[in-house]
Amino acid sequence: MSTFDKREDRFENKFAHDEELKFKASARRNKLLGLWAAELLGKSGADAEEYAKEVVRADFEEPGDEDVFRKIRSDFDAHNVAQSDHQIRRTMDELMQKAITQIQNEG
Repeated sequence: MSTFDKREDRFENKFAHDEELKFKASARRNKLLGLWAAELLGKSGADAEEYAKEVVRADFEEPGDEDVFRKIRSDFDAHNVAQSDHQIRRTMDELMQKAITQIQNEG
């Protein structure tokens, strides 16, 4: 195997690792976001856990975070929860950082 091939393999492995980290971090962030939103919606215990799962599933509707944002926004609007779009997006960003940190600390 040439040096170029080895370098290419390392690059591909790093890319695969980074993509896996992004996927895990997004799923974890969505669960944390679902638990945060559930609390604001007045849910607790098993209801909060089920709601968090709904938020995680919402992320499979389309690429990116907009599907998750729309779910939270829609549910907040339906239940008169006062959170601005900016507050929701800021919480999404904060929880993504928390999820990344948690995953990195596990490995």
